[in-house]
Amino acid sequence: MDAQTQHSGPGGAGRSAPLAVLIATCVSTLVVNANTSAVSILLPAISADTGTSLDVLQWAVTGYSLVGAAVIVTSGALGDVFGRRLVFLGGLGLFIASCVLIALSDTGGGVIAGRAIQGASGATILACGMSLLSVSTSGEGQVRAVTLWGGASAVGAAAGPLVGGLLVDGTGWQGLFWIDAGIALACVPVTLKGVAESRDPERSRSIDFAGTVLIAAVLAPALLALSEGATWGWTSAAVLGCFAVAAVSCVAFVAVERRVEAPLVDLRLLKNRVLIGATVGILLSAGVINGLMYLVSLYFQNPATLDLSPFEAGLATLPATVGLIAVTPLVPRMVQRLDIGPVIAAGFAAATAGCALLAFVQGDWRYAAFVLPLVLLAAGLGLVNGPASSASTSAVSADDVGAASGISNMARYIGAAAFTAAVATVNATVGASHTAEGEGAADALASGLSSACLLLAIASGVGMVLSVLAIRARRRRVGPGAYGAAAASHAHTVTVEGS
Repeated sequence: MDAQTQHSGPGGAGRSAPLAVLIATCVSTLVVNANTSAVSILLPAISADTGTSLDVLQWAVTGYSLVGAAVIVTSGALGDVFGRRLVFLGGLGLFIASCVLIALSDTGGGVIAGRAIQGASGATILACGMSLLSVSTSGEGQVRAVTLWGGASAVGAAAGPLVGGLLVDGTGWQGLFWIDAGIALACVPVTLKGVAESRDPERSRSIDFAGTVLIAAVLAPALLALSEGATWGWTSAAVLGCFAVAAVSCVAFVAVERRVEAPLVDLRLLKNRVLIGATVGILLSAGVINGLMYLVSLYFQNPATLDLSPFEAGLATLPATVGLIAVTPLVPRMVQRLDIGPVIAAGFAAATAGCALLAFVQGDWRYAAFVLPLVLLAAGLGLVNGPASSASTSAVSADDVGAASGISNMARYIGAAAFTAAVATVNATVGASHTAEGEGAADALASGLSSACLLLAIASGVGMVLSVLAIRARRRRVGPGAYGAAAASHAHTVTVEGS
């Protein structure tokens, strides 16, 4: 019998998640997050093996987030209409196929195409996996399940760079994708045998495919212009044409969303000042952490700077993950004591300080100089993620929580894609300019990183100023499930209702 989504009540033990549901959803989100966080560490090895420049391979990161932004809401809607288990299995199948495609690719184009497919599969696995958890649990049982799911996300995000770096030395960069494909394949029989199908019979069967396509049509040319603007010329016909296509697509998207029965983005909610402020905070925090992880993963491995092995570079990014995880248990207590807005402002202040410190990077810096900025930035954004997610959903009525959560999750993907493209462009352009002026390789690379980190510091500072928009979010008790995935905010998080 089909089940409807059930919201947890304010108290009671509720229903605990069946073991098969926990295994399928938690293992799959662990693998997706590990895969996502590992890719930046793998890029130098992929570049050397395929002969593709790192500037081009940046699309293996931005393409993933671009596609994820376009399909994250649609995949959840497809699950509600056609069956969450069915669509979840489709996501697993697509993920396995993308891993095989990437592992077998001998060109950068194949890797980038595979990563784009992974963007769709990862968004589907996360959206439908979370729905499967929610529909099979209630009350305290739901909080426990979501907290475990968030822990699996954090473990995957932390382990990805380490495992990926280790496998590069042992099996080549392809090893990560073969292993991920095998683990995802093992989730299929578990899902088929132990996970019940569920739908939402009250939801409209209308799916906003036009909105999905138009989101991609807005993001793709805009990101292409950001990535290639320095090469093509910011006032060139190609760049201006890309921005024009993005603008026209944006207008078309708004027109479509006003007319469809079940819109991808409920434009009515965009009048909510608190929701907009929280969503901007989510976009900025996801963009800053993803942009920084991309930059330092490459900087640490460059022979002219720290010359770390892939595994050593994975270890070197660990302070950021530790900072995120360490601050997570403190967030609910801080919110109860200070309220949401001040906590978000404090988080962005710490992130701004971390990025500002990195803006002073010099070519002769050793690894120890990076530790404090990484911890400051990651811990700060850990303070932002959970409260901003809570503000985005607590600012709307119960009937609009799902739509608000969809907007927030889309913002995470957009932030990751846009900021990675922007900092990659700044890093490469400034580095090339200093090289042309005769600077040594290490100093030129440090100049590029410094300028990119200055951009991230400005973005974090903007988040600190705008966080005042969330201060009016009403104070509420938020269960630990709302913060369980905060430590994995540089990969994926999914907002749930507080209990």
